[in-house]
Amino acid sequence: MDTGFTVAQLRSATADAVRAPSLHNTQPWRFRLRDGGIELSLDPARRLPATDPSGWGARISCGAALFNLRLALAVAGTPATVRLRPYPTEPDVLARLVPATPRPATPTDRSLYAAVPRRFSNRAPFWPDPVPADVRWRLGEAARAEQCWLELVIGTSAVNAFAAVARSAHRVLERDPDYRRERAAWIRREPAPDGVPAAAGGPQSEPQDLLPMRGFGDHSRAPGRDFEPEPLVAVLGSAGNTAADQVLAGQALQRVLLTATDAGLSVSLLSQPIEVPGAREALRLSLGRFGTPQMVMRVGYGLPGVATPRRSVDEVLDLPVVSA
Repeated sequence: MDTGFTVAQLRSATADAVRAPSLHNTQPWRFRLRDGGIELSLDPARRLPATDPSGWGARISCGAALFNLRLALAVAGTPATVRLRPYPTEPDVLARLVPATPRPATPTDRSLYAAVPRRFSNRAPFWPDPVPADVRWRLGEAARAEQCWLELVIGTSAVNAFAAVARSAHRVLERDPDYRRERAAWIRREPAPDGVPAAAGGPQSEPQDLLPMRGFGDHSRAPGRDFEPEPLVAVLGSAGNTAADQVLAGQALQRVLLTATDAGLSVSLLSQPIEVPGAREALRLSLGRFGTPQMVMRVGYGLPGVATPRRSVDEVLDLPVVSA
């Protein structure tokens, strides 16, 4: 009886895993087959030393890729049991997946899987249409299904308080020349398999904007025009802040993003308040939550986002060398 995954299953699932979001679209993941199990590792060569010195963002990104990997295997009828950080002496190996009892995919699995190729970050302004209460509930349930929490920032005063924290964090980051250089190095104005295309970067920030936007795009807008006066802000958090908690949060993030996509919503990620420790703690206190905020999202209805490029499956696989 076959008790392990095959190279064909690894390749097929990896093609979906690499569609996950990542900080600056660095795609900091690698995949391999070892002893019949699929392993997901963090690629240290794709860390962002100025933006992400602790590796938090890379682990969140790999967690999102892990969720896609799990989902692809489940839809193929070959679900996996996942062990996080399986080897104490190999900290960059973030997850090992081994075959579980075969079963048909659930309707939820199929709906989320169908959303994988349609999920793009949307850095453009959203429409004023409110997100219905039942859809907001679905987003919260998606986070809970992955052992995390999702807090929606509701009301003018709450949004303004969050915006003050976010703008303060943004100013702290922008004062660092290494941070600015690193961001600029990942903007792509010519075709490339990674990084953020300038066309997908959204409009440039204006002083009157409520929320800070990272300066990826080249688009400008009329002076004095609001970017988005009443955004819906969602904060995703986990019980702790260990490396394993961050991978869990990445999985929850991707489930929330796919649930939003399935509901016809657009989302962009706003991580500046997470990248600055003082801002992250201020955010946690303002929410009155235990645990650790791991990502902030701007959620709403808008035009479809612009796809960002991905490296090929062959570029992210580590396959054993077969001797002649």
